[in-house]
Amino acid sequence: MNATAVSEKPRQSAAALWNISFGFLGIQVGFALQTANMSRIFQSLGSSLDDLPALWIAAPLTGLLVQPIIGHMSDRTWLGRLGRRRPYFVAGAILAALSLFLMPLSSSLFMAAILLWALDASLNITMEPFRAFVGDMLRKDQHTSGYAVQTAFIGAGAVVGSIFPELLDKWGVSNSVSGGGIPDTVRYSFWVGGAALFVAVLWTVLSTKEYSPAEMAAFGESADHPDGDETLRALASRTLGSSLVWIGAGVLVLLAVLEWQLEKEVYVLAGLLIAYGLASIIAILLARGGSTNNMLAHIVGDFSGMPPVMKRLALAQFFSWSALFIMWINTTPVVARDFFHSPDPASAGFQDAGNWVGVLFAVYNGVAAIAALALLPPLARSVGKARTHMICLLAGALGYASFLLIKDPKLLVVSEVGIGIAWASILAMPYAILASSLPQRKLGIYMGLFNIFIVIPQLLVATVMGSIMKAFFPDEPIWTMLAAAIVMTLAALAMLRVRTDEGTAAG
Repeated sequence: MNATAVSEKPRQSAAALWNISFGFLGIQVGFALQTANMSRIFQSLGSSLDDLPALWIAAPLTGLLVQPIIGHMSDRTWLGRLGRRRPYFVAGAILAALSLFLMPLSSSLFMAAILLWALDASLNITMEPFRAFVGDMLRKDQHTSGYAVQTAFIGAGAVVGSIFPELLDKWGVSNSVSGGGIPDTVRYSFWVGGAALFVAVLWTVLSTKEYSPAEMAAFGESADHPDGDETLRALASRTLGSSLVWIGAGVLVLLAVLEWQLEKEVYVLAGLLIAYGLASIIAILLARGGSTNNMLAHIVGDFSGMPPVMKRLALAQFFSWSALFIMWINTTPVVARDFFHSPDPASAGFQDAGNWVGVLFAVYNGVAAIAALALLPPLARSVGKARTHMICLLAGALGYASFLLIKDPKLLVVSEVGIGIAWASILAMPYAILASSLPQRKLGIYMGLFNIFIVIPQLLVATVMGSIMKAFFPDEPIWTMLAAAIVMTLAALAMLRVRTDEGTAAG
């Protein structure tokens, strides 16, 4: 074979697909424990309902900072036998397991908030390269299958993480603490979850072998950035006008906070807008100066040069993840107040509601695991990937809206079916749409940048939702579910703008 010949990746077996994505089972156990229990932990340690969004800021802010950096770095990493993405799997898994062990030992809100920051950073260090890992290891006609298997593991891991406190309660482990505090059901769940996360990620690390840089080059997918200079030249040609617009938007938000006395967490949004404007100015100046190895210049350049389909998907991602984050923050207080009639975090009824939320989260994740393999592929073949995503998002909107109609907490299981269908599609279909559009050599950075459209809406929810609820619906968290339904519907409508090549192989 001559130097310019390109070979095709070998087709991976079902067992190989399992091994490639098995680590996500453990990662999602960690995420599920976090999403189902952090509001409960914060309230058990004395947080008020109004303060929950501010305490949750750590999660999206950490993802916003960590994912593009890890994506950029993993595209350029090769550590011999350990490979390209797997070093980040190992490092993130160790840190996440340690954070999960320490979280239920929190003795104050400050400690719990810091550990949430550490946990989310660690989970993102591990998770972000996993998205690119599927693209690295699979040929294009297996991308859909690869992301479907990954979604199934995500659902299965989330079921385990969500339902474990309820199982421990049924097995006789104490589910409440006299005078308030974190119950043993939550403590033991976090400790077991940390061990499960580490073992699952280690399974993928030990059972897979990444393609070397020479093999990737033979596949026509070199691991470096051969067009990096072109990206930087495009960045260098940009004016500073758009950067000044970002800074101006941040200043306007800051002035709005001062004028209308908005919640203090909105300062974070203003700071981020200003920080990105300043960062883009620095990146443009570095590119003009010929700096070819600067991470900041490359990340800003790649962000401004995203493929068109990625830009079109951004709006749907923004709205769908806004709805999800509304749910994660507010489901526990909604169920406790409106269905168990026990809003006091020190009450046994509140802890029972927390356990039932774990069951509900387990249901929607279990539905997602099944839908990823049984529903999404045939529906996508019938109506196309974009329409499939739109239909599933509408199912999720109906699930959220039904919270306002149901009175019996047991019937909320029906609501979770619709939410689970939407969750399956959110985890699989955007990545299936993007898989054939993204340059393989830049999978890490582009997957990291795509996740910006996941964390930005979460950050907006964390900063703005508290102000809205306090102003219009104090002590009535049930209305957050109506907000989630409306926002998820907007996500579905945004998919009308997405056009994909439906003639590609379904894998």
